Amino acid sequence: MTASSSTPPPTVWPAFRARDARALIRFLVDAFGFEETAVYGEGDVVAHAQLSWPEGGGVMLGSVRDEPDDAWPAVPGTAACYVVTADPAAVHARAVAAGATVVREPNSTDYGSEEFSARDPEGNLWSFGTYAGEPRRAR
Repeated sequence: MTASSSTPPPTVWPAFRARDARALIRFLVDAFGFEETAVYGEGDVVAHAQLSWPEGGGVMLGSVRDEPDDAWPAVPGTAACYVVTADPAAVHARAVAAGATVVREPNSTDYGSEEFSARDPEGNLWSFGTYAGEPRRAR
């Protein structure tokens, strides 16, 4: 799958909550290679963070809010994200070196992708791969 020059920039960004957002940010940067783009908050509380993926796109996250009127009460540890990378073996090596829990070792899929999966300290599932599959239209 290749991006053309007419492909718009990413406009869908996974977003989730974390019990320890600052620790999760450090983990995602150290273990997987995300880049810390913006972090807003005070002390241990992160109101909003953006982590960019060097190959395009990224994720947003924030601390769990203990407020009864929370408009977005996402449960920590329930996210699952697929991140496209040209070099899943390098991301895997980095993740292992940083102590990530690998739940699916590097493998080749039937649709031609090379990929692996790991969990972050909050329990979220991260899959990294080349995603060589062609999109299919629903019938």
